[in-house]
Amino acid sequence: MKQLLQNMRDGKAEVVDVPIPTVKQGYLLVKNQSSVVSAGTERMVVEFAEKNLVGKARSRPDLVRQVIDKAKREGIIPTIQSAFNKLDQPMALGYSSAGIVIAVGEGVTGFQPGTRVACAGGGFASHAEYVLVPKNLVVTIPDTLSFDEAAFTTIAAISLQGFRLANNQVGENVAIIGLGLLGLMMIGIAQSAGCNVFGVDLDAGRVKLAEEFGADACLRETAIDQAQAFTKNRGFDSVFICADTSSNDPVELAGSIAKDRGVVVAVGAVGMEIPRRSYYEKELSFLISRSYGPGRYDLGYEESGKDYPYGYVRWTEGRNLEAIVQLITAKKIPVEKLITHRFQIEEGEKAYQTITGKSDIPFIGVVINYPTFLDSDLLGTSHSVEVRKITEVQRTVSPVVGVLGAGNYAGAMFLPIIQKSQGVLLKTICSGRGLSASHAAKKYGFSIATTEEDDVFKDSTINTVLVLTRHQDHARQVIKGLNNNQNIYCEKPLVITSNELSDVKTAYGVGSSKLMVGFNRRFAPMIKKMKEFLGNSAEPLRMHYRINAGYLPLSHWVHDLEQGGGRILGEGCHFIDTLMFLCGEKPIAVRAFGLPENGKYKEDNVVMVFTFSGGSIGTIEYLANGDKSVPKEMIEVFSGGFVAQLEDFRKLKLVSNGKKKMYTNHFKQDKGHAHAWAAFVNCLKTGKESPISFPELEFVTLASFAAIQSLRESREISI
Repeated sequence: MKQLLQNMRDGKAEVVDVPIPTVKQGYLLVKNQSSVVSAGTERMVVEFAEKNLVGKARSRPDLVRQVIDKAKREGIIPTIQSAFNKLDQPMALGYSSAGIVIAVGEGVTGFQPGTRVACAGGGFASHAEYVLVPKNLVVTIPDTLSFDEAAFTTIAAISLQGFRLANNQVGENVAIIGLGLLGLMMIGIAQSAGCNVFGVDLDAGRVKLAEEFGADACLRETAIDQAQAFTKNRGFDSVFICADTSSNDPVELAGSIAKDRGVVVAVGAVGMEIPRRSYYEKELSFLISRSYGPGRYDLGYEESGKDYPYGYVRWTEGRNLEAIVQLITAKKIPVEKLITHRFQIEEGEKAYQTITGKSDIPFIGVVINYPTFLDSDLLGTSHSVEVRKITEVQRTVSPVVGVLGAGNYAGAMFLPIIQKSQGVLLKTICSGRGLSASHAAKKYGFSIATTEEDDVFKDSTINTVLVLTRHQDHARQVIKGLNNNQNIYCEKPLVITSNELSDVKTAYGVGSSKLMVGFNRRFAPMIKKMKEFLGNSAEPLRMHYRINAGYLPLSHWVHDLEQGGGRILGEGCHFIDTLMFLCGEKPIAVRAFGLPENGKYKEDNVVMVFTFSGGSIGTIEYLANGDKSVPKEMIEVFSGGFVAQLEDFRKLKLVSNGKKKMYTNHFKQDKGHAHAWAAFVNCLKTGKESPISFPELEFVTLASFAAIQSLRESREISI
C-alpha cells in the first residue's frame, strides 16, 4: 500500500510502499477513501522536520538537555547514534480519515467488513491506503455522508471538545478567534447549540467565509469595537481561541472581549502569557482543551478498548466522534465548503507543500483521496513488500534470519548489530503496522518487509528468528518458532507467566533448535573481566548491583501485567542473570522489600536479596526514584580480599593485595549486546550448545517470579 511519510531528519515528505497492516484483537482494518491534512498539527511537525540540526536544537532546548545528559551517562558515540536513529525514523502523519472496514479483529462488535466508518487517532488514522484503528476510535457513518465530508470528523471533534468545556447555554454569546479549519467548524457547533456567534481573523477571505456560515465576523483591527457592539458592551460568555500562532495576541484579545467571569478556552496552539490585569479584574477562567475528548492519551481507552461508563462520562472521545457525524450529516457543519484542495495519495507531497505555504495558494481544508473501494478488497490483502531480490549466492548463507518487531529498541540497538554480522542473511522483518518494518528493511538490508508473522514462521528458508516484540508475545512466538524447528534469539524476558515457562520448556525439549535470551550483560567485556578476576578467590561472593532505572509513568505498557509483566520481570531478569553469571551458582532463595508506592510507582523501587547455592549473596537495588544524571548501573563485589567495582559499563576497578587495575571506556558503554549476538551466531555455525543453557534461562525466570512473590507476600521465597 502507499503511505505519506515525513522524514524528521531532512524534512522530506514522500509517498512510499509499505506492507498492509494485519488486523489484531480489538482493532479494525480500514481501507481509507479520504483523509484530511491538519493545517495546525501537521504543519508544525513538518516545519520542525525541515529545520537543520541547529534550528531543531533552538526550537526544542528540552531535547538538547536530554541528549547532553545521555552523553554524560552513556558516552558520546552511542548518544549520537541514538539521536540520529530517532531522526531517521519516518513519521506517519494524519489523524482524521474515513473509509470502509476490510477486516474486524477479535473482540470487536458493531462492525463488519463493508461498514462505512470515520477513523481517529495519531498513528492510526494516517494518510495511508489502509489503516489499523482501535475500536474506540472508529464510528459508523451513514450512506448519505460522503467520505470527503466524513474525513473531517476527528478534526471537528477537537472543536466540539473545546466547545463542551465552556458549558454554553442557549442564547449565549460566543466569540471565536481564528477562523481556520477549527474555528469555522466551531461556528457550526456553536450555532447548533443555540449560541450567537462572532468571529475574528487576520484574513479577509476567512472572515467572509465565516459570514457565509452565518456568523458575524471581522478583521482583528476592528475586533474590540465590533465585539462591544455585538454584545451590547456586556462581553462574551465564552471565547474560543482556535488560532495557530506563537503570538500572545489572541490570549490578550480574549481577555479584552470576554464578559466578567467569562470563560476563555484555548483550542489551538497559541502563545499563553496570560495578562494578569484583564483576567484578574474580570475573574476569567482560562481552560486548555485536550484534543477530542475524554479517553485521549489513555492507552486503556484508546488501545485496549476499555470504554468509560456512559452514566459517568457522557461525552467520551468516541461519543464526540458520533455527535460530529450527526452534525455533519445534518449539514450543521457544512464541511464541503471548507475543502479547497484535493490530492490523490500518489501526489500527497503536494498536500504538505500547500499547508506550509510553499505553493503560495490560500487553503483551508486539504483532503487526500485514495483508490476507490472494490468488492474484491474484502477478499484478502497482501501483508508483505519485497524490498530486494535474494540472489542464489545469498541463499547459501547460514543463518537466514527473520525478525519479529521493528520498534525503537530494535532500530537503536539490535538491527545495526545484526546488519554487521558476517555470514548472516537478513530475509524478512515484521512489524504490526508495517511502516517500521518497511523502513528497517530498506535501511538494514532485509529482503522482505511484512506485517504478518507467519511470513517469518512459515518460510522454510528462515532458520533463525529474532523476537524483538513486546513481552506478552515472547512466549507464543518462541514456541511457534521452536515447533517449526527454527533457532530463536528472544529479547528478555523469555516469558511473563509460569504457565508460559512450562509451555516453552516443553517445546524446547521436543526438537533440536537453539534457544537464546538476550541477557547481554554477561557478555559485556568488563563483566567478563570481573568474573575472571573474582575467579581467583576461593570464597563466596558478596555482590551488590544498584540500578538507577528511572521513572516510568503508570500508564506505560511495561507496568501492564498482561503486556509487560512489570519492571522486575521485564528488566530485573537482566541483573539476576548477571549475578548468577558472576558467582557461577544457582539462586536458591530471595527476600524482596519495596518502598511505599504512594500512587506514583508500581513495584519498581525494590531491594532483592538473593542467596545462592555456593554461599554467595547478591543484592539488587532496582530504583525508579532517582535522578537521570546519576549513573544507571553500579556493581560492587567483595570476596576473599578481592574487590571489583563497575560503574555503568564505562569504568572498572579491580583491587587485590593493595594493587589496583583500572579499565575505562571513554566514548561509549559496552553492555554486551554485540557479543551476545556473536556468541549465538557462532553456536549456530559450529553446532555448539547455546551460550546460555536452558536450565540457566529457567533459573533466572523462576528467580524473577520468586522476587515478585516475595515482594507481594513480604516473606522469603525458595526458588
